[in-house]
Amino acid sequence: MTETPVLRVANITKTYHLGSTLIDKLSRDPNKHSSLRALDGVDLRLNKGEILALVGESGSGKSTLAKILVGSSTATSGELDYHGNPMPTHRSKDASRRIQMVFQDPYSSLNPRISVGSMLKELLLLHKIVPRGEVKKESIRLLNLVGLEEDALDAYPSQFSGGQRQRIAIARALAVRPDILIADEPVSALDVSVQATILELFAQLQRDLGLSILFVAHNLAVVQHLSQRVAVMYLGRIVEVADTAELFSNPRHPYTRALIDSIPRMAAGSVNDEFVLEGDPPSPFNVPSGCRFNPRCPYATDACREIDPALATVAPGHESACIRADELNELAAAGTKNN
Repeated sequence: MTETPVLRVANITKTYHLGSTLIDKLSRDPNKHSSLRALDGVDLRLNKGEILALVGESGSGKSTLAKILVGSSTATSGELDYHGNPMPTHRSKDASRRIQMVFQDPYSSLNPRISVGSMLKELLLLHKIVPRGEVKKESIRLLNLVGLEEDALDAYPSQFSGGQRQRIAIARALAVRPDILIADEPVSALDVSVQATILELFAQLQRDLGLSILFVAHNLAVVQHLSQRVAVMYLGRIVEVADTAELFSNPRHPYTRALIDSIPRMAAGSVNDEFVLEGDPPSPFNVPSGCRFNPRCPYATDACREIDPALATVAPGHESACIRADELNELAAAGTKNN
């Protein structure tokens, strides 16, 4: 029997409508659509105690989905379940604390006028996590969890480095004892030398606390050694989902293959060294007919320009939204030999 996921979204959509005032209408290009569908039927599940990476180029809809999951934005349509139960549109204080987000820029997400100790104290008391007399002890425990010492309690965000500020942001998210963390590009604003330590911190928290983590990133290299599974997103849709090792060794969507081949390497030997992703993603105001990746895909056929494929199982635990998924390896090998 398959275990119920801690978080599940089904056919989630998010549409933004452009301004409807008279000035907006007069200034709008008549050839452009009046609405933008940022998410277009997203299906995804997060299992208990796993790190699931959500990867895709900028503008693919990753952050929009993350905001819906954490409750700061509302889906236009679709289902969102938490432990098998529908998540209400207007969440209670208890429901809100169960899913917490760690943002991309730790400095802008922290109040510069409040000390770290005051920040944690406010959350612990608001959500009644511990009695007032145990607030300092619990605050120290949270700081120790993320690799910081007690003396950080009296300091302010501006007194810390970028990596330390991100650790404080993670401690703040953990303060309300969530069982799900949504990490939205949490290392992209940090120096490369610091990124590895924050990635290891997420892995340690998942092991020690049993957290379920959705780790959003635009770079597959960042999540390769962190996540158990990877979901690849393109232009508002999930186009491939698989266990991490399976996805890297046997990608079954051309977009995934291109992302893997874009990872810098010291030596040759990628899945397909000749596969280079060309051009930018199409405008979400004007999504291509058929498979939305077809204008950039070297293997696109007339059928690809007509059929809009849904996610389908191509191997146990491996799903792809490509009508040529079964022949992709052969196509790639043939293309390499012909170049």
